[in-house]
Amino acid sequence: MSQSSDKASMAAIEKVEKIKAWPDSKIRYRDIRPITDLKDMFDSSVKIFGDSILFYVKDVTSGPYRGISYNETKLDVDALGTALIALGLKDKKIAVIGDNRYEWAVSYLASVCGAGIVVPLDKELPQKELNYLIKDAEVECVIFSHKYEKAFIESQAAGDNSLKILISMDAEEDTDQRMSFNKVVLDGRALIKSGDRSFLDAEIDREKMSILLFTSGTTGMAKGVMLSHNNITENLMVMGTLVHIVPSDVFFSILPIHHTYECTCGFLLPMYRGAGIAFCEGLKYIVRNLEEAKPTVFLGVPLIFESIYKKIWSQAKKSKSDVKLRKVLAINEKTKKIGIDLAPILLKKVTAIFGGKMRLMIAGGAAIDPDVLKGLKAFGINAIQGYGLTECSPIVGINPDFDSRDDSAGYPPPFVEVHIVEANEEGNGEIVVKGENIMLGYYHNQQATDAVIKDGWFYTGDLGFIDKEGYIHITGRKKNVIITKNGKNVFPEELEFYLGKIPFVEESMVWGIDSEDNGDTLICASIKPNSDELSMILGKSYTDEQVNHLIWQEIDKLNEELPYYKRIKKAEFRKEEFEKTTGKKIKRFSEANKRL
Repeated sequence: MSQSSDKASMAAIEKVEKIKAWPDSKIRYRDIRPITDLKDMFDSSVKIFGDSILFYVKDVTSGPYRGISYNETKLDVDALGTALIALGLKDKKIAVIGDNRYEWAVSYLASVCGAGIVVPLDKELPQKELNYLIKDAEVECVIFSHKYEKAFIESQAAGDNSLKILISMDAEEDTDQRMSFNKVVLDGRALIKSGDRSFLDAEIDREKMSILLFTSGTTGMAKGVMLSHNNITENLMVMGTLVHIVPSDVFFSILPIHHTYECTCGFLLPMYRGAGIAFCEGLKYIVRNLEEAKPTVFLGVPLIFESIYKKIWSQAKKSKSDVKLRKVLAINEKTKKIGIDLAPILLKKVTAIFGGKMRLMIAGGAAIDPDVLKGLKAFGINAIQGYGLTECSPIVGINPDFDSRDDSAGYPPPFVEVHIVEANEEGNGEIVVKGENIMLGYYHNQQATDAVIKDGWFYTGDLGFIDKEGYIHITGRKKNVIITKNGKNVFPEELEFYLGKIPFVEESMVWGIDSEDNGDTLICASIKPNSDELSMILGKSYTDEQVNHLIWQEIDKLNEELPYYKRIKKAEFRKEEFEKTTGKKIKRFSEANKRL
């Protein structure tokens, strides 16, 4: 071990000791293992949890889940990492793209734990943008699933980038144009057998850029976020102080794994804690895969959780069992007050939808309706939300699993400082963050870096406040605020939340325009209704006129409760989906989304 490694180890041990002595009762779980970098994290987890199942995978679509242990994964990671170094990729950019799967995980770990700099790519991006990112990031190798083979072969042939090596996760044999993942792994095993220790003994510089992630914002070209091993391991060590993760847990992996939320919290965190990860086959297989994998932890975005929750009540209404369900929930609320939770007995049919063993659901990526969290808790599942950004690796705050606030985005873990700047009289201002989880900067973009990192503080662009107990509350995005001609601030997120409470509203987007008549600011809304709910209310042969009338009935009720400047003046429903980012966020500045 080198002098720098010794120093890093001592720093990690010291940090863990400080966490154990942290003077905050909300920091409840203090069984934290010191780790210096992701290689150290993975290798030490293999030593501790070796024969335990790390990944639950399917060899064929709709087939049974098969377990892959920590030890087996380690053999493949070491082999691939050794082979990548032998291919001349030491310290080079290695991109990974594909669905959530075992080969993606192995490729990420092999790249970041000693071979090179990993560049996780968004699988939803069009070829033109992928080509731009490959070129901009100076990527020399791409490891991909089959559907991207043609695109990257063409990209390499164009000759205007740094691409040298293409590796297919699905190919059985090598060709002149690309290599087979399995063959590369076999080559790596042979190299290790012959004495090659280039990857096994690789030392990690925990402070330098080792992960390059491209954000998928709602406007403009993606920015490259530079993260280090230190950024990620800081997050891993502190987030488990607020949410208890144990080796018997199985995480359900459905969010795109290239996103920092899923990558850090749904992939690296369970690995650090000795838990397992079950890969979902896709959105349309959620319910079936939950039943098969029987996971205990589910990370999702509000849209997924709200959709499942609404579907439970919709099915209850259709089967005329909603009144009975409400009575059961009311009874259980009373018995819980005397320490008796009847949910496991009375709500078996509901919890079976989540696989029967679900204990914790964590929403992230956007604000979730607090009533959905309350509802899931009433079903016997602890549902909380967290707050993070790619630039923060990503965790800024997470609700303690034993003391959550349904209307709060989260509570800052140890060593993550959160403040509000330029607050108004109500304490509402921009959220800024400081800590070792803050990114190194934006790749090849110092101007953008300087605009968001000032004196060590990261300016999130989110508006909100911190309550008396230290919980973070988000009110909107700074760039989304509608400023009326009278100088009033209207947060579109607030109005979208109210619209989302209407049973037949699936999604909505609110924005402001200047009136041609008097120059005043008009608040507008585009609404995507849920066709199933409309059928239940209006009958299957409903007309557009009926839908418009129904929508305005609800908007009129809402407007009566709002101050005049917040009232929605123009609205229309849409049949087509909103244009969205690959992170499934509505593109606010898309003219197609503003069509009335």
